[in-house]
Amino acid sequence: MINSGAYAYVDLLTAAADYSWTRNEVLSSNIANVDTPNYKRQDVSFESVLSAALAKAGSMSHNLTQTVRNVNYNNIKPIIYTDNASLSYRIDGNNVDIDQEQIELASNQLYYNGVVDSLKQEFSRFRTAMSTSGT
Repeated sequence: MINSGAYAYVDLLTAAADYSWTRNEVLSSNIANVDTPNYKRQDVSFESVLSAALAKAGSMSHNLTQTVRNVNYNNIKPIIYTDNASLSYRIDGNNVDIDQEQIELASNQLYYNGVVDSLKQEFSRFRTAMSTSGT
């Protein structure tokens, strides 16, 4: 993380990109294990961790920009968990639904692309600000 107030949104977007990358790996693992007996699908929790961090930081400020700056992004890590560990629709004990996993993977890829595009736009704004400030 960059650890500067000017880069607070970059830190936020970087944390979101890291989450999405981790989720992509977990979803890919689920797909790879679709035929593994007794395998239980996994997923990644991030939104609740980020929401809690923003709420904690927001209690120190009523300004959204200041709230985003107050978050320690080094402490925001995605949590991998086993989804419905005791539930299985199949005789072999596996609870991976390949169609659902592929939908989740496609959705996650769109999310990741959106985050990366937002990062590009943020750096483009920095580049514009630096090029116009010197004139």
